[in-house]
Parts: sequence; structure tokens; C-alpha cells
Amino acid sequence: MRVFQVQGVRGFQLAASRPHALGFPASQLFIHCDRFPEEFSIIVTLRVLSVPAKRNEYIFTLMAEESPSVLVGLRYAPNKLHFLFWSQEHAGGWQTRVTFPNVSLSDNQWHTLVLAVSGQSFSLTVDCSLPKDVVVETPFPASLSVKRASFYLGNRRRRKGMFTGLLRQLVLLPGADATPRICTSMNFKVATLSVPTVLQDLPAKPASNEVLKYPYVKQRLDYLEEYQNLVTNSETMGVEVFTIPKVGLFAATANRYTPPGSAIYKWTNGKFVPYQNIPTYQAQSWKYFTIGKKIFLAVANFEQNDRGQEFSVIYKWSRRKEKFITYQRITTHSARDWEAFVIEGEAFLAVVNHREGNNHNIDSVIYRWNPRTGLFETNQTIPTSGAYDWEFFTIGPYSFLAVANTFNGTSTKIYSHIYIWLSGSFQLFQSILTFGAADWEVFSIGDRVFLAVANSHSYDSGMPAPSNFYAINSSIYELNITAQMFVKFQDLLTYSALDWEFFSVGDDSFLVVANSFDGFTFSVNSIIYRWQGYEGFVAAHHLPTVGCRDWEAFHTVEGSYLLYSSAKEPLSKVLKLKTT
Repeated sequence: MRVFQVQGVRGFQLAASRPHALGFPASQLFIHCDRFPEEFSIIVTLRVLSVPAKRNEYIFTLMAEESPSVLVGLRYAPNKLHFLFWSQEHAGGWQTRVTFPNVSLSDNQWHTLVLAVSGQSFSLTVDCSLPKDVVVETPFPASLSVKRASFYLGNRRRRKGMFTGLLRQLVLLPGADATPRICTSMNFKVATLSVPTVLQDLPAKPASNEVLKYPYVKQRLDYLEEYQNLVTNSETMGVEVFTIPKVGLFAATANRYTPPGSAIYKWTNGKFVPYQNIPTYQAQSWKYFTIGKKIFLAVANFEQNDRGQEFSVIYKWSRRKEKFITYQRITTHSARDWEAFVIEGEAFLAVVNHREGNNHNIDSVIYRWNPRTGLFETNQTIPTSGAYDWEFFTIGPYSFLAVANTFNGTSTKIYSHIYIWLSGSFQLFQSILTFGAADWEVFSIGDRVFLAVANSHSYDSGMPAPSNFYAINSSIYELNITAQMFVKFQDLLTYSALDWEFFSVGDDSFLVVANSFDGFTFSVNSIIYRWQGYEGFVAAHHLPTVGCRDWEAFHTVEGSYLLYSSAKEPLSKVLKLKTT
């Protein structure tokens, strides 16, 4: 290799005499796994000399030791770029070529390419211009082995097709499209992600006077700022953010003490301000839902009222009074959560009953809306164990309801269940072992469906105590269509996790966890994880919280926000997402 500087930018010229010397075993790159990523980006900064017609030059290849075939490769011809990969699903396998036409690189100028690969979709961005998208019939293999394979820079293990230009950076990045990470510089043609030290030290003065604007703008989460300290009536066990059409954005806090009960806040001039107070009895959560034009808000009360009655209450929005007024009381037992949903045009409301006295193994109840009486009536009971949460979701024509079982009287190591709606009722679909499960969160990324559980603590009266009851893994499961079940996708270490919240910024997907207690203090960082595709969810932001109980993501015309509630102090916080 020799280093040359052209137009104020340095790059390697690769020697053509010994192609083998420009190779290295794939095992040096894939230390813990011998499979090529299923989703990835390739970032290249290069300067191409003019290429004769009908000639191809290779930027890199991945080749097996015993075969002349290219497993993965990138090559260019005049006005074209070809991405090659080997499909091994069938005997013998075959090579697929993805061609991007009208790509002009042979102009003796520096260019940065970002090639993003995901399944059958291939996207090429040149110098941060608009991407060229290609969809092919053969997807990139989900399990491409790199055993006994080597990477070769600028060649395919022979002199023919050697790269004759200058190479500045070549990066393989597992995960989602890397374009937003690359396209932040003013000089897009030499945008940098990872450049060898010897090629750095660019001149301070730009190589050209052109100022390019990036037309492919997508929002990207940079950081969060404390936006509002929301003083609450008392400690807050849960929060629900909702919008009433033509009225505005609201947040209902489920507060611990009565009096003063729980509060509803309205978003006014960019802040939440008190709007209505409602008597509640150690409220745990709120659920907003609509039936036709009727608007409802249900509270899960954990304790008896001052007359010794134990009710959770459904409130209805009065358009005339512009307030929520009592609509229906339902007998519950230390209710933790409500879930509202519609199946085949019928409205349902499910309550989680946590315990009755000291008995945690009791029925939770699903109610069906009776349009004739205008009331919810018992439709089905489901046995639960110290349950905390219901989560309803649909996949295609199927409806599911997942329960987070927390404690059966002796252990938190118990099964939580997923039910499927069949023939007019919910029937058991799958059981998953959980540890004090406090929340299920369902979400989809592309056509993939995930289910995340928040495990709060590990306790078993018949087993030796662990070193820390609260520092345990929470898990993310992915639906396997073929197996017709959820299978574990990823474990994440959490600290008495009580809630997951999924949200998106631009094309990026995130999960934030409510870490509440680490065994020593309630002042624990809650963490935002960013979806990185092949790598799964990776910690991106650490947020100081105190006894964090619940997260809610919401959007206004002013921007995107996260609201967290504290179960240990009468103060919740609104964080604003700062994006670029």
C-alpha cells in the first residue's frame, strides 16, 4: 500500500502485484459469530480513475478458501455499481448481482458511498444525494457462513479486476441504514465514519468551495433535555397521555393518595397545566378509549374508598361541561391496569385484579360493551397471579391479549401468558417464564413483531436469596411465524423494571425502560435503547430517574417528548427530544 494525497484528501493506493497480501481472515472481524450480518451498511470513500468500457474493478470481496466464488463483493464498471452475494439456500448455490445504474464514479473526484442492505431491499446513497433503491427477488441470506473465508481489499484474489484508484475508508456496519450517521458533514464527498490514522489530518481549508445541502433529511435523536418539572398531587404510579379531538392534548396521572386524588393536565402554551382533579384511591393507572363518539377514561383503584367499597371507575367526557364525569363503577380487587380494545366491531375492557386480601391467585375480568344498555358487562374471567398488566395486540386477522403475572404468593418466577381470540373467547396461546413481570410492550419494526417484558424482581421463598433481587434481565421476544410462537430475541439487564415504551424518531426505533430500584437506591438511570438491526437494541441514552414507574411518548407541533412518572416523589418530568 502507498499513501497519496489528492485534492487535500489522503487515500491508499493498493499494490496490484500481490492480491493475496491484501487479504485477511474474516474471523478477525467476526470474533464472536461466524455469520455475516443479515442487515448492514457498507461505507466507502474512494477516488476512481477513469475505467475502460467493459472493465470491472473490485472494491472488496469476501471469498471462501476453497472456492473461486465471491460470497460478498462490491465492484464498479463505467456508470454502474454492482453488489454481489452468494445464496446458499439451494444445493450448489448461486450468485446474485444487484446493479445500480447511472452511478458516475470515474471522474477523478472523491466520493462517499453508503450501501444499506436489508432482506430484498438494497439502497445506495452517493455523496448524500437521494438514495437509489433496488428490490430484488432473492433476499440477502439470513445465515451466510464466513467460516474459512477471507476479505480481500480491491481484488478478488487475482490481478484481473484490481482496484486502481484511491481508497480512504471501507467500513462494514451491522444494523440499520448508516446514511444519517454519515451525512452530517459539510463536505459529503469525504464524509467520515472510520478512517485510518495515517489518512487523517485533512487540511483545515475545504478542498472545494461547494456547499452541498443534504436532500435526504431524516430526523435523528441527539440528546434529551429536561423540559418541564410536573409537580403532581402525590407519587405517581402511572400516566396516560391522550388527545381529545378538537379539545387538546391531556395527561392523566394516577396518584397515590386520597385526598387530593389524581389529576388531569392539559397541554397549554407548550406545557402541562392542571385541568381537572378526580377522587381516586391509590390509583395505579388510567386508560383512555373511545366507543363511537363517546370518550372514556378508566382508572384502576388499588384500595377501598372511604365507605369500604372497592371500585374502579369509568369516566365519560362531557362535551357540555368539558370535564370527565362518573359513568360506571366496576368492582375490582387491587386493580393494577385497564386495557381497552375492539374485536370484530365489539368493544371490550379488561381489568387486571392484583390480589384479594392476601390471595394473589384470583380472576381478572374481561368486560364487553353492551350497546343496548350502554354499560360494560362481564364477558370472560381469566385466572391470574398477582398480575400487573394487560397488553392487547393484533397480528393480521388474529387478536391477542398478554398478561404480566407478577407473584403467586411464594415466587415471582412464574409463567405469564399470551391468549388468542378464538370462537368468541380468549384461549391460551403461549406461556413465557417471567420474573415479577410488570409490563408487556408490543411493537413492530418493519414486518417484524416484538413483545418486551419488564421483569421487576426475582424472589422465591423456597430458594436461596440471590445477591440482588432487582438486577435481572428483562427480555424481548420476536414472533416466529413458522413456529407460530414468540421466541426470545434479546436479554437486557434492568433494575426492577416496571415499564417499557417504544417510540420512533425519523427512521430510528427506540425502547425506553423504567428502571425503578437497584437494591440500594431508587435513584437509578433509566435507559433508552436504539434499534441497531443485526445488533438488536443497544443502550444509547442514560436518563437519571427516581423510582421511575411509567414512560409515555407523545408528539405536538412543537416537537417530540417523553414523560416519566415517579412512584417515589410527587414530581414527574417531561423530557424534550432534541433532533437533527
